[in-house]
Amino acid sequence: MSEEKTSDPNEALADEWAAALDEQVDNESDDKAAAASFDELQDESGNDAVNMDAILDVPVTISMEIGRTKINIRNLLQLNQGSVVELDRLAGEPMDVLVNGTLIAQGEVVVVNEKFGLRLTDIISPSERVKRIS
Repeated sequence: MSEEKTSDPNEALADEWAAALDEQVDNESDDKAAAASFDELQDESGNDAVNMDAILDVPVTISMEIGRTKINIRNLLQLNQGSVVELDRLAGEPMDVLVNGTLIAQGEVVVVNEKFGLRLTDIISPSERVKRIS
């Protein structure tokens, strides 16, 4: 596999992420991969025509959560640089991926070219998301 040298740092970074993703696919080829499935959108006539253009530009907020804790205001005001806050998760547990505050996946932290990323290890099914709400 030959690699071309590029002068654009953004292209080089994109190439490194692509290589990392390709490596992930190679490593998971024997595993059963969980995939998110989306119900097909139907037009008003009931045809099965998929029209994703209507929602592709809707902005969402995606966040990764490593843990939570509750703390009273007295202790919060005593925090300063170097303070340590204990979270409710153990080291090595997967991080939560939330979209608009809803858990959709879990993953593990990866580093590519000195930048953090998240490799998804588990996608939460829509039925499981509904169970978590109730």
